[in-house]
Formats: sequence, structure tokens, C-alpha cells
Amino acid sequence: MSNSKDNFNMADLGSSLPGAVAALNAEDRADLVNALKNKLQNLAGQHSDVLENLTPNVRKRVEALREIQVQHDELEAKFFEERAALEAKYQKLYQPLYSKRHDIVNGVVEVDGVTNEATIDQEDKIEEKGVPDFWLTAMKTNEVLAEEISERDEGALKYLKDIKWCRIDNPKGFKLEFFFDTNPYFKNSVLTKTYHMIDEDEPILEKAIGTEIEWFPVKCLTQKLLKKKPRKGSKNAKPITKTEDCESFFNFFNPPQVPDDDEDIDEDMAEELQNQMEQDYDIGSTIRDKIIPHAVSWFTGEAAQGDEFGDVEDDEDEDIDEDEDEDEEEDDDEEDDEDEEESKVVKKKSGRAQVGDGQQGERPPECKQQ
Repeated sequence: MSNSKDNFNMADLGSSLPGAVAALNAEDRADLVNALKNKLQNLAGQHSDVLENLTPNVRKRVEALREIQVQHDELEAKFFEERAALEAKYQKLYQPLYSKRHDIVNGVVEVDGVTNEATIDQEDKIEEKGVPDFWLTAMKTNEVLAEEISERDEGALKYLKDIKWCRIDNPKGFKLEFFFDTNPYFKNSVLTKTYHMIDEDEPILEKAIGTEIEWFPVKCLTQKLLKKKPRKGSKNAKPITKTEDCESFFNFFNPPQVPDDDEDIDEDMAEELQNQMEQDYDIGSTIRDKIIPHAVSWFTGEAAQGDEFGDVEDDEDEDIDEDEDEDEEEDDDEEDDEDEEESKVVKKKSGRAQVGDGQQGERPPECKQQ
């Protein structure tokens, strides 16, 4: 990596621009890059001012630190490269296990110990194959996905046979694939969701593309039909009908898009769009990183319990922080009183580091075709 002031990387893009603006299409990229260069030039000027204000000896030490940072960045680049190769290796090793899971879930093969002999009480019942509602149950157990699945969605998601994901290289990103059995809701046998990333190492979303769902008549789950009775005395006695968008998991395949003309985006719209894109990416990464590799644990609820324990620990940490803040405030009040009595101004120093928002966003992991 270069330490030239004129160079910039895409990590700067994610930190300096909102996610909604980062999702501009290729035609708008030139304007985006120019704006970014101007911003970086201003930042470079600020950095120069900092160095100029240092004494010569301190400046030399800072320059030495910058050289160390360059060496660190070069090692980090090798780390990303080796991690990608390692992840690709294990993705291949996962494939036979995913195939076995698919066959058991969908009743293609039977496991040892399962008998086909029906008891007297079960003679009138239809023998269930595989594991019914496997993927629906697994997704509903996850807190992020449960909020997206409506009661109307469940009928269609019962036909979900498998979920796979793969890395794409041109452009960089990943693709989710949802395989459905023949169902009365839509014609598609496979629904896909593709995420295009600006930078592979930093999760900067450029855009997301979903499959257009071919709904059967009156079966669309992303819209609901509203009927309104005509007014009394109206010549038209038929009820007035109209469609209205509604909440549904299947809106996931119609992701938010940035308008072609960025002049149409005001500050409020950009913030709303950014939130929508972050939520959309959160859903996709949850399916990729949690549901697919650990589906049976989500089906049984074991994975959800693990998540709950993590939340409890986070809550306890927050409570501790709040208690410490309250103690510090009380100490501050006491010291203020003492200061007034002694007519002195004493500034209290705190030794506790400020806690950030946690780990940085996860990078889309290396993947091969599932």
C-alpha cells in the first residue's frame, strides 16, 4: 500500500460518505470520485497543518510511525488474501455436508433408525417426509428475520427447500439463492438476491438486486387488496378495490434503490435510504453468516439461546457503564461543592476509556458456490 497523500482507498469512501450516497450507480461514480478527491485534499491539508505545528523532532517520530503503519497495512492486505483462500478452502469442504442436509430435510434420503411401519393409530395419517417447515422455522427463530416474516408469508415459506450463497467476483459481492418447491404463490423455482460491494474488505454496499417474483393472480404477498363500499346513492353499486403495499419478507427481493438523479435526494431522503439499505444488508448477511451455516441450530432454537446470552452480557455491560457514569456524576457534584468552598477550579480526570459501538461491520466472507 502507498502512503502517498494523493492516493485514496475505498475504506475512506465508507467513512466519509453516507451509505445511501455510496450506492450510486456506475454513471454517477465519476462525480462521486471527484467529490471524494476534493474531500481528501481538504483532509490532507488538515493533516499537513498538524505536522507543521509539530517540532522537528516530534515530526520525525510521527513520520517513523507512518512508515510503521504502511508496513502494517501491507501485512493486513496479505491477511485478507490468505483469509480469502482459507475461507474458499473450507467452503468446498462444507458442500458435502450441505448436500446431506438438503437430502434429509426434503425427504430425499432417510436416516438410520426411522421405521416405515405405521401403527394402528397412524394408519389414517399421511407420513411426513423429511423435516417440514425446516427453513421457515429456522428463520423465524432468528430475531432479525422474525421481524420481516408476516403471518401471510408463512404459507409460501413452507415451500422453501434450501438456501445457498456464493461469492461473486465481477463485481465483488455475494449472492443468496432461495430454492422453492412448486407452490400456489409464484412461478419462480429460485429467488436470488445479489449484493454488489464497492470494497471487498470493507462492507460498503454499492447496490442490491433481487429477483422479480412472478406472482400468481391474487397471490401477491407484498400487496394487499382493499375493498371500499360505494357511497349511498352512488350509481356504481360495485365496491371500489385498490391494492396497497404491505410488509412482507418477500419485499427482500425488491431492495431499495438510489435514484439515478442525485439531485432528487434531499437530506431526509438520503438518511431514510441509508437506513433501508443498512437494514437490507443486515438481513442478507444474517442469512449468509448465521442461518445457512447453522440452520439446524436455529431450527431447534439452540442458536437463539446463544444469541440471548450474548445480549444479556451486552446489557450487563451497559448497566455497569451507566452505574459508573452515575458514580462519576455524583463525584463531580461533590467536587464542585468542594471547589466552591475552596474557591478553586479543579478538573477531574477520568481513567475509563469511552466504549465504542462494538466491532466494525463484518466483511463479506470468502465464498465458493454452495
